[in-house]
Amino acid sequence: MAAPADPQRIVIEGCAVATVDADDTEYARGHIVVAGNRIESVGPGRAPEGLANVVRRIDGTGHLATPGLVNTHHHFYQWITRGLATDHNLFDWLVALYPTWARIDEPMVRAAAQGSLAMMARGGVTTATDHHYVHPRGSGDLSGAVIGAARDMGVRFTLARGSMDRGEKDGGLPPDFAVESLDEALAATEATIDAHHDASFDAMTQIAVAPCSPFSVSTRLLTQAAELARRRGVRLHTHGSETVEEERFCKELFGCGPTDYFESAGWLGDDVWMAHCVHMDDSDIAAFARTGTGVAHCPSSNARLAAGTARVPDMLAAGVPVGLGVDGTASNESGELHTELRNALLINRLGAHREKALDVRGALRLGTYGGAQVLGRAGEIGSLEAGKLADLVLWKLDTLAHASIADPVTALVLGAAAPVTLSLVDGRPVVEAGRLTTVDEDAVARATRDEARRLARIAAGT
Repeated sequence: MAAPADPQRIVIEGCAVATVDADDTEYARGHIVVAGNRIESVGPGRAPEGLANVVRRIDGTGHLATPGLVNTHHHFYQWITRGLATDHNLFDWLVALYPTWARIDEPMVRAAAQGSLAMMARGGVTTATDHHYVHPRGSGDLSGAVIGAARDMGVRFTLARGSMDRGEKDGGLPPDFAVESLDEALAATEATIDAHHDASFDAMTQIAVAPCSPFSVSTRLLTQAAELARRRGVRLHTHGSETVEEERFCKELFGCGPTDYFESAGWLGDDVWMAHCVHMDDSDIAAFARTGTGVAHCPSSNARLAAGTARVPDMLAAGVPVGLGVDGTASNESGELHTELRNALLINRLGAHREKALDVRGALRLGTYGGAQVLGRAGEIGSLEAGKLADLVLWKLDTLAHASIADPVTALVLGAAAPVTLSLVDGRPVVEAGRLTTVDEDAVARATRDEARRLARIAAGT
């Protein structure tokens, strides 16, 4: 959608600016002009004189402006099962929680999506992704519930419409009534694309095709899902190489590791991104780099489930697109992407590259431009540049928590969670002075509490 001839303008001045453009351009004291839903100009000093139709001027003194954070992997429904199975590895955690997740329904998913989105948006996320793959029979329109919650919140959103067709009777982990047949999964995914996918430059809702994982999906579903995605021109997403158990499973069942298996099913390419990718050897990383396959790095969840540490420095050095993901809040109870900036840096410095693994600007890039790359939207979001969509965050860094930290990007990444004074999505405020503007936070909290309790009662049979 083209910007109007005389759009309303918002002018932000006096703030530090980290553009995260190709040159990592920064201004110690700069300005941003937003015209309609686009960034009109970014630069040092004050905004140009004589701007027409300025409806708001913001004094950004004491703040850092960055692109909005981009979350590339999440499971919103898990918001209402937080704090369970806290000392389990991935497979034991799945076994413990699938019987509960198999009882979710549309009101639960709607409330859980609102809670997940509210926490992320309040913490600087302007583009969110939900990988929803649990579709119990008779549970209602779960995709519509999630998309509706994102629309109400006002964030840019990708629904990775997930699926599983390998239930307990076929050797999978989820109960049989919580999985779909191959034909049901493909038909429902295509119907979701028909109803909701927007391919335009300033799209607020996009759909990806997203079978869950090698151990919950048949090879036929993987292969045909890739064919569907490419026929419809949408992206593909799944979990990959998350645990040593997954690698063992693939070798026992398919005679090869996860990366080779995915490639044989048509699942490597510059239209694909995979979550986790913890257990990757040099040849796996080379295959991702050769094909342009992206990675959603989820450091907190990987640590919580003792899955291991992804080789992010090696991926970046090879040219693999890497973004950050919260992952489900049953394995990352905070639900904030800001936490992942810090943890990505700290956890990767524990690896072979030590202090050279990642710096604060590299961490910010993972959470902004890297995420935009992974979602196929680097031309539209992920950096502060003229012509891009006006998704940006103004972080307050002049309080006790941050005022004595010399560098604003260091303050944001390594300091305490910074308050969000303003978050714009598509040029519209979603957060003001640390509070959501589009929904009632207290009402969302009550709804998530009530639905979590209802789910627990149903799962317990009471």
